[in-house]
Amino acid sequence: MDLAVRVEDALAELPEDGWREVMETIAAILARPESWPRAGRWDVHFSAASWVAFIAYADGIEVYDLGWAG
Repeated sequence: MDLAVRVEDALAELPEDGWREVMETIAAILARPESWPRAGRWDVHFSAASWVAFIAYADGIEVYDLGWAG
């Protein structure tokens, strides 16, 4: 199972404002690697009406779940 495809599908199903909020949340996570958990660990970041769950790696993150409640 390729989880990245599922995340892309979830993004494609969001309305424009939901897509924008989720992408801004991902961008905020990427901009602060010092806030990531240790490599191999997971975390969830929340914004006003969305969440992004990710696994941290030494060189980046992998988003494995997201949602928007707007």
